[in-house]
Amino acid sequence: MIRTAVLIVLATLAGCTWVKLENSGARVRVAEASESLAGCQFRGELTVMVTHRFGQIERNSLKVADELETLARNEAAGMQANTIKPLSQPAGGEQRFGAYDCR
Repeated sequence: MIRTAVLIVLATLAGCTWVKLENSGARVRVAEASESLAGCQFRGELTVMVTHRFGQIERNSLKVADELETLARNEAAGMQANTIKPLSQPAGGEQRFGAYDCR
């Protein structure tokens, strides 16, 4: 009975989103992976990570990807970047992004 209750709690937590978009991150645009940013100034590369599983339970992959993108937008704002572009696919709760200033 306790084991069942723990599994229900873990399954519920697996769908939760904890990463919030900050005001500064809301001003950062996400470019398509195939989009050319040749006219932009490269500000740097960033790697973001979130929890992708609770014990043996995998979190929803769309929620994980959304949280990674949100974290990248928040961090890019601190780099004076207004655009991010994915450099890799999400894997194991981690993803790389390029940060650019496209003013």
